[in-house]
Amino acid sequence: MYIIAGLGNPTKKYEHTRHNIGFDVIDHLAEQYNISMNTKKFKGVCGVGTIEGNRVLLLKPQTFMNLSGNSVGEAVEFYKLDPARELIVIYDDIDLAPGNLRIRKKGSAGGHNGMKDIITHLGTQEFLRIRVGVGAKIEGQDLVNHVLGHFSGEDRKLVEDAISNAADAVRLMVQEQTDTAMNQYNKKVVKE
Repeated sequence: MYIIAGLGNPTKKYEHTRHNIGFDVIDHLAEQYNISMNTKKFKGVCGVGTIEGNRVLLLKPQTFMNLSGNSVGEAVEFYKLDPARELIVIYDDIDLAPGNLRIRKKGSAGGHNGMKDIITHLGTQEFLRIRVGVGAKIEGQDLVNHVLGHFSGEDRKLVEDAISNAADAVRLMVQEQTDTAMNQYNKKVVKE
């Protein structure tokens, strides 16, 4: 079984903001694989289903971004999974241009508070992750306002493509083809 966790903030106020790109990818996967996201468990909203013959739990933590580890850690513990092999976390990255993805098997939080909390709760940096580019803030702009803001029309099109690509990367990763996903999607779609 795989836990696929998309990070974001709950409530309508934050829908489709840069920080909620992980939720957008989970929604795309749920629709694509007909997985009902109507269970409230693990301090999140989740659904169990199948992607390419593999049982998955799609998870959208409802703890607010900076406490994502409460939800993800609880789900990993409940299913007694090995995070290094059976957890995929999808989240926003301001260091990547909109449209770009970066897939890794492990690594630091890179300044992302949601990832810091997950690493703290799991006690390891070794788990699969997909970073979805949301673009850097404009000089002088407040970082919080940037990540909680919405995409421009031009960027939204690039992000829609990235959401679809991230979902396809998940499909490969649950088939133990993470290297293939990295080779296919770690290329720059948009110059930084």
